[in-house]
Amino acid sequence: MRYASITERLADLGSGKWSLHIRARQLKASGADIIELTIGEPDVPPDRALLDECQRAMNAGRYRYSNGRGEHAVVAALVEKYRRRRADVTTENVMCFPGTQTALFGVMLGLVEAGDAVLVGDPLYATYEGVIQSTGAHHVLVPLKPEFGFHMQAADIEKAITPECRVLLLNTPHNPTGAVLTAAEIAEIGEVARRHDLWIVCDEVYEELVFDAVFASPFDNPDLAERTIVVSSISKSHAAPGFRSGWAVGPEEFTNRLLPVSETMLFGVQPFIADMTAYALTHDIDTARRMRETYKSRSRRIVEGLANAPGILVLPPEAGMFTLIDVSATGMTGEAFAWALLEEEGVAVMPGSSFGDEAQNFLRVSLTVPDKDIDEACRRITVLAERATLRQERRA
Repeated sequence: MRYASITERLADLGSGKWSLHIRARQLKASGADIIELTIGEPDVPPDRALLDECQRAMNAGRYRYSNGRGEHAVVAALVEKYRRRRADVTTENVMCFPGTQTALFGVMLGLVEAGDAVLVGDPLYATYEGVIQSTGAHHVLVPLKPEFGFHMQAADIEKAITPECRVLLLNTPHNPTGAVLTAAEIAEIGEVARRHDLWIVCDEVYEELVFDAVFASPFDNPDLAERTIVVSSISKSHAAPGFRSGWAVGPEEFTNRLLPVSETMLFGVQPFIADMTAYALTHDIDTARRMRETYKSRSRRIVEGLANAPGILVLPPEAGMFTLIDVSATGMTGEAFAWALLEEEGVAVMPGSSFGDEAQNFLRVSLTVPDKDIDEACRRITVLAERATLRQERRA
């Protein structure tokens, strides 16, 4: 039988990047003592009030068809949220999707196709490559360098641009590095986008999990309003990834053009989840604050826990749910270290190579486990690092 070319384009971009995580789950299911530090899933439940609102909405009959743009209450809540950042936002700028991932997929379908290119930082979130290639476009990588704290540099974008580039995909706060772009950096990046007539698509799902930095966005810059589209959701901010409730906010002409695409895919989102999302956006819920404090504390804990581990360098994040660890001085790549850590010490982390070539010497470590597991994981990482550096010394 014949298949569409999209199945070939995405064939190596699915679960293969998560093979270590899958193996860890298999070992854990067989009874092995595995500390799992792979996935960025909040370790706290959604606020009880959100669950109550969702149940209330279902009991009230809010389970019928929706409309393509989104339910009135959640669209109004999103207008209110983004008007606090830019005064000209209206309902015509908003579209609802089931999660950031679907929002990003829909947005890319509306912007690029075969023959086009999308600029994106390396390292990058594991699904970006598939989202871009699903449209027929290809990605052009912009190196995010450790010496700049993994902050994208306007000069590096200039070097990477090709005539096919149509979109710059930003992610701030960034996964996997935790980097938070400054307003000044965004202004410089915006100038490059204007000069080359690029759309800016900004994934801001970690907006509410910034530690000490100041969150900034191209959406907030009036000079970039005509070319900026934000995608986000309540998955991280309200610890509600399973509800799949997200959105895109961008220029009116863009959302109107994208609406038929969205309706073809989805024909709306679930009204009872939309009601819960509207509640989340219009009430003072402290889930994000508690997660911020916890994840910041755990990132410091990892720095302290690995302070004496030979060949290990921890790069504390500015935001998010992860810490990057440079293992290159142990003589091992991130991939080799991660697999050895799982098989020999029972700790599952993501090899940096799952997120791009620039991260191949790193591990991505999740902060979404209890402190005692963080401490034990650091002990086991130290043990492996000691063995690795000893082998390296013997070879020398």
